[in-house]
This record gives sequence, C-alpha cells and structure tokens, in this order.
Amino acid sequence: MEEAEKKETEKEQPSPEKLVIDNPADFQFHAAYLAYSEAFDKRTEPKIRGALNESIEALKRNDIDYSVFYRTVNQYRTGIGSEQPRGGLFLKTQRKKDWRRSTQKSERIKRHKR
Repeated sequence: MEEAEKKETEKEQPSPEKLVIDNPADFQFHAAYLAYSEAFDKRTEPKIRGALNESIEALKRNDIDYSVFYRTVNQYRTGIGSEQPRGGLFLKTQRKKDWRRSTQKSERIKRHKR
C-alpha cells in the first residue's frame, strides 16, 4: 500500500518549471546556466528538477561557488546516455619519419600489385 501511495503523491506533485534567469553578459554564469538547462531538459523527475532549480538559484544569489554548483549538476548530467565516451580517449601518435616510411611502403605494395 505504501508504494501505491508514494506513486500517487509523485503524480500529484507538478514538475517544477525551468527557471529563465540566464545572464549572457556574465560568461561564467551563462555557461553554468547552459549546463543547468541541459540537465533540466534531460530529466523529468520532479525531485531532480527541484534540486537543479535550487542549485541555479543558490549560484545566482552567490550562496554557493561554481565548483559546488558543477559538482551538483554533473551528478544529474551523467548517466543519461551522455555523449562522452567512457574510459578516455585513445590517440595513436607517430613520428613523421615513421609515417613517411609506412606510406611509401603501402604505395610500393599497391604499385606492384597491379
């Protein structure tokens, strides 16, 4: 019975509105607002949206600093099928001399295969 009552109260609770307090003149706050906006748009849970609203309002009032704000917002941004690859990025590097050798070798092989 308790679970059914919980679900009913969640349905009754309206989802918080997205705050429009962006300030493009302040670059640092504008970037924070964009992060907030992205997280807010991707999440539908009223509890999470309320927490995001509280975070951006606290940042606007200077109650918290940017590192605390991003720490709070990033926990809601990740795990939504984020576009960032997990495990880091692997780059293969090569010296120019080695690249030339391998290119010349592949061209030589191609030329003699005809």
